Amino acid sequence: VGSPLWGAIANFAIGLVVLVACAALLGARYIPGSAAQVPAWAWLGGLLGAAYVAAATVLGPRLGGMALLALVLVGQLGAALLVDQYGLLGFPRIEVTPARLLGAALLVVGTLLVIRR
Repeated sequence: VGSPLWGAIANFAIGLVVLVACAALLGARYIPGSAAQVPAWAWLGGLLGAAYVAAATVLGPRLGGMALLALVLVGQLGAALLVDQYGLLGFPRIEVTPARLLGAALLVVGTLLVIRR
């Protein structure tokens, strides 16, 4: 489609069409005004999703698939540790233990090995 960003746009457009079709086929109904009830932080999901797809599209060919996925996993695990420790986003609070930190550290070490050329 000419550029990584247009590729990301095509990805989201196709995803939107498929999700609308699935909602229609499954009889999911939209409640007018319900979007106003969503917490402000929940709207960040779309923004972060778009940023992720655009970044992966641009950085993937430069980093390689394995390095890109390893870095994504490290970022997700770090975010998950924060979500658990503080009970963010409506999740239950789960204390970060030394064993959990060791597991995260091992993933970081593995990622460093993967991205090393």
